[in-house]
Amino acid sequence: MNTDSSFSRRKFCKTTALAGGGILASTLPANLSAYAGGSDTLKLALVGCGGRGTGAAIQALSTEVPVQLVAMADAFQDRLDSSLENIKKEFPDDKSKIKVSEKNRFTGFEAYKAAIDQADVVILTTPPGFRPIHFEYAVATGKHIFMEKPVATDIPGIRKVLKAAKIAKEKKLNVVVGLQRHYQTSYLNIYQKLQDGMAGNITAGQVYWNSPGVWVKERQAGQSEIEYQMRNWYYFVWLCGDHILEQHIHNIDVANWFLGAYPVSAQGMGGREVRTGDRFGEIFDHHFVEFVYPSGAVISSQCRHQPGCMNRVTEVFQGTKGTIDMSANSITSWDGQELYKHNARKDANPYQVEHDHLFASIRDGGVISDAENGAQTTLTAIMGRMATYSGQVITREEAMKSDISLVPENITWETQAPVLPDAKGLYPIAIPGKTKVL
Repeated sequence: MNTDSSFSRRKFCKTTALAGGGILASTLPANLSAYAGGSDTLKLALVGCGGRGTGAAIQALSTEVPVQLVAMADAFQDRLDSSLENIKKEFPDDKSKIKVSEKNRFTGFEAYKAAIDQADVVILTTPPGFRPIHFEYAVATGKHIFMEKPVATDIPGIRKVLKAAKIAKEKKLNVVVGLQRHYQTSYLNIYQKLQDGMAGNITAGQVYWNSPGVWVKERQAGQSEIEYQMRNWYYFVWLCGDHILEQHIHNIDVANWFLGAYPVSAQGMGGREVRTGDRFGEIFDHHFVEFVYPSGAVISSQCRHQPGCMNRVTEVFQGTKGTIDMSANSITSWDGQELYKHNARKDANPYQVEHDHLFASIRDGGVISDAENGAQTTLTAIMGRMATYSGQVITREEAMKSDISLVPENITWETQAPVLPDAKGLYPIAIPGKTKVL
């Protein structure tokens, strides 16, 4: 989750370069693209109108390709209204970019379908638990897609996304996933140096997302349990997946990317030591996982939501020829010589770059296929959560066989929440050694 509440990222658009970055799968002949040449305005729908969705919509409307926001959907009317107001503030002199009539503002759990039906391109930024069904529907209706990470919170959701990703490729749809380090110049340049052999082969690494934690939405009088959990979605596993999935996935993704593989097993530990009250739902406040890769490399992964502790969000890798340190954007040999140093001060904003790539690819008849990697990296983070919740070694093969579904089917405002508090208002917490995850 991008915790920066500022929506003023469009200023980066003019300085954004479209060369390099992204996971480009193929290029189509121009005559196969409905938008080749950029003569048509692309119709955009926003599904999920929180801060990240609002920011993503602004970035989409800030690309060089003609784009018009025509539909919006959210579970809550107030969030939709606030989002629309904030988007309009970013374009005070160009009202043609935002044409969301009253009839195209949809609310409720089924609102996504009506919004997606209005558009050529969709932004999927609801809580992650809903991502699989929203992505599946967008692919089935032939839409180009930007979707935030993670792309699911359980294994049935992963399987659904992988199946839809295959169909998206067959339909030659563009899909960008918000793992924006793939579109960030510093990461792209160091990845290329790694490919060129500067650091040798990665044998180990450490990835971090240690921070004080994120927002809490207090329970309001008269709220049903399902509304409370939807408003406070970050603290419920069926909606968020825990912060190892929602935030730390970025660092785990870099490990997978730089090693060129996905781990075969995970084992670790975690729990709740500081953020323990009922207002923190059911998630852990710390996780530590060792991921083992096919090469034998071991990546140590840690994430923490504890105020007053060391904060660190970065990745470090040890190769046979030297060390990669992404906090310094550098590669250093084992004898201490700096082999490469990237100056990131002039780098374009990767949140903007990923949208620039998406819409340029649609315009030019290309295909970006991020969905499979998004699903596989989400699976990696779920394996980590399974390991910390259970205290067991979790193999990739075992994880993919899981039929434990966390997200209710056909959910409505009358649906009973998947987890319920006890008489003291406390939610059940995973207990390593006892909790079953497979």
